[in-house]
Amino acid sequence: MGWKDTAEPVLTRMPTVQRPEGHVPFKRKLGWTAGVLVLYFFLTNVFLFGLGSGQGQDVFGQFRSILAGGQGTIMQLGIGPIVTASIVLQLLGGADLLGLDTQNNPRDQVLYQGLQKFLVLVMICLTGLPMVFAGSFLPASDALARSFPGGTFGVKWLMFAQIFVGGVLILYMDEVISKWGVGSGIGLFIIAGVSQRLIGGLVSTSFIGNEGNIGVIPTWIGILTGSVDVGPILGSGFQTLIFGQGQILAMITTVMIFVVVVYAESVRVEIPLSNTRVKGARGRFPVKLIYASVLPMILVRALQANIQFLGRILYAQLGSLPAWLGTYQEGAGGVANPVGGLFYYMAPVRNPEQWMWWLGQTTNAPWQIALRVGVDLTFMVVGGAIFAIFWVETTDMGPEATAQQIHNSGMEIPGFRRNTSVIEKVLERYIPQVTVIGGALVGLLAVLANMMGTIGDVSGTGLLLTVSITYKIYEEIAEEQLMEMHPMMRQMFG
Repeated sequence: MGWKDTAEPVLTRMPTVQRPEGHVPFKRKLGWTAGVLVLYFFLTNVFLFGLGSGQGQDVFGQFRSILAGGQGTIMQLGIGPIVTASIVLQLLGGADLLGLDTQNNPRDQVLYQGLQKFLVLVMICLTGLPMVFAGSFLPASDALARSFPGGTFGVKWLMFAQIFVGGVLILYMDEVISKWGVGSGIGLFIIAGVSQRLIGGLVSTSFIGNEGNIGVIPTWIGILTGSVDVGPILGSGFQTLIFGQGQILAMITTVMIFVVVVYAESVRVEIPLSNTRVKGARGRFPVKLIYASVLPMILVRALQANIQFLGRILYAQLGSLPAWLGTYQEGAGGVANPVGGLFYYMAPVRNPEQWMWWLGQTTNAPWQIALRVGVDLTFMVVGGAIFAIFWVETTDMGPEATAQQIHNSGMEIPGFRRNTSVIEKVLERYIPQVTVIGGALVGLLAVLANMMGTIGDVSGTGLLLTVSITYKIYEEIAEEQLMEMHPMMRQMFG
């Protein structure tokens, strides 16, 4: 008896959102999407009952904008458990350890979906329990602990129960959008979180996050009116305008990310197609430069986030770590950041101050900074390519699955026999190479954007994801509107 027979009674009974039986009108899709987003924003502002003074230390730190959610709220874990479970499944699937045929076997498809949900629940526990019970990441309210059964320990369990419910809610909110809405829930939650910080970085007149920065627009109004002193322009003031309060470099980087990503999304190889059912009907299958999309980059950054999370948990529990493993220093908001050791070198570079040693914002030697940048670059470029390959294979975007989809839709490549193996051979000329190049390119862009800094300190990766996901949602909306206007096209292309 294999693991599938053993686990089937559990995995097939995992609650699931029912797929629509027929076509869902575009307006209804927008309604579901808007409703889930409103619920998401509401939950990110519902703080945990029993939480002590303040919101505690954000254990995700610089990864918060990518993993979404809100520190100290029911959405404390954000999309972290979903992404981590996806990493595990990608690795298991890539090594062919699951033995599931998700393309042709309906039973295996159900088992895969159930296994994914089960792993998400496991990751909620593995992430939430240390976050609640280790260190001062989520301090319990002393006033409530004095009257609550079990004291502080009981309050901690109460907070974990709320975090668990929030993790389950975000799992099914993502599934609702994926089946009944527009785009994917994970992508929309990232857009929501990054957009909040980006707008705040532009117009906020109060402190943003833990960085103490004021929005770009109020800052420049203050500079022009003389209420904000940046020093002499030919001296320290120039540096302040470029790297400091003026955020000129951050503004340039933000605009360049928008331009580069939109351009990269438009670069594609188009394979001509013709319809065997309708004479004269033709189309094109686009193989984009960023074929695997930027979503695999979430997996790479989430892997880094989990490594840093482990380091902070160990530091919180032990008080100190061996110097070779990690040396920590408390920064803004009481968050401990690595300044030496293995965890330092594996931490992504976040802004110019962390690698431009001549600015005097870091005490690390140039060779240490160079090693950290090299590790980050290697991790993102190689990891981006590897996870892009896994993503293409597990989401049925590979040559074989795509050829089968084209064949089933009644399309063929003009000048070639109508055969799936022939279509597959044509696609194999482009898809594998473009997948690796696109994944590596996205990783390189993410590192460069992080190093230059962005408005609102959203991280280059977060901005990269937001622009690309928004562009894809725009394309999907345009396609949905086209199908609504021409129902025959929906029947033709499935």
